[in-house]
Amino acid sequence: MFFSDKNRIVQIDINSIHPNPAQPRKSFNEQELLALSRSIRVNGLLQPITVRRVAGGYEIVAGERRLRACKMAGLETVSCIVTDCSQEDSAVLAMTENLQRQDLQIFEEAEGIRRLIEEWNVTQEEAAARLGKSQSTLANKMRLLKLSEAERAKIMEAGLTERHARALLRINDEKLRAKALDEIIERNMNVQQTDTYVERLLSGKKKDKNRRIVVVKDVRVFLNTINHAIETMKKSGINAQTVKKESEDYIECIVRIPKTEATAGGKKPA
Repeated sequence: MFFSDKNRIVQIDINSIHPNPAQPRKSFNEQELLALSRSIRVNGLLQPITVRRVAGGYEIVAGERRLRACKMAGLETVSCIVTDCSQEDSAVLAMTENLQRQDLQIFEEAEGIRRLIEEWNVTQEEAAARLGKSQSTLANKMRLLKLSEAERAKIMEAGLTERHARALLRINDEKLRAKALDEIIERNMNVQQTDTYVERLLSGKKKDKNRRIVVVKDVRVFLNTINHAIETMKKSGINAQTVKKESEDYIECIVRIPKTEATAGGKKPA
């Protein structure tokens, strides 16, 4: 191991370099790592890894993907730049570097943004300015964290996009959202099909919610209905009658229609 002044490239034992606990990236593409390791084996590491001194060795500030590829390439030492940044600054730099990469997984990116906002202790608007993103873009990415871990895993395993995830977020009912996600994956829906499907689900739910069942508790309404039916039958030539009796416990209503008129369809026999 060679020591040098700040910002100068030094060779460090690869086994003494540890990952950054604030690293937002949780998964690394194995094929890309293999390709990078082959390039490193032939051409060497062209871009040094940035590290900081910690107890027991060094901690990566930026370059974990390169370090992994170096290990795959069988290197014993790695070209590094040693920085004096604090643990907090190291966390910010690690996340910022990864957020600027296009292949960061959508939920890793959202989680990284959340942690940056906490580290900086700033608003979404201030964080958006630092990251060079619009506030609305940042807010949309943060909303992805409302999805459960299980939903996130399904979305990534199925290869769905951020727009798929945002469409699902329109469904607040967790059971309905889970059912919709399974249907989207099973039918291999694209973004437009997903938007249409979610819109149809929400429209159906809204109709069900707005459909009211009228419950009438006033008995007089039912009695008036019976009286109206009797009057209608009388106007049609049916000699219908109603007899009402009231006791201490009940109201009894009996409708009487002459059997001859009932069977004759309302016409009196000649």
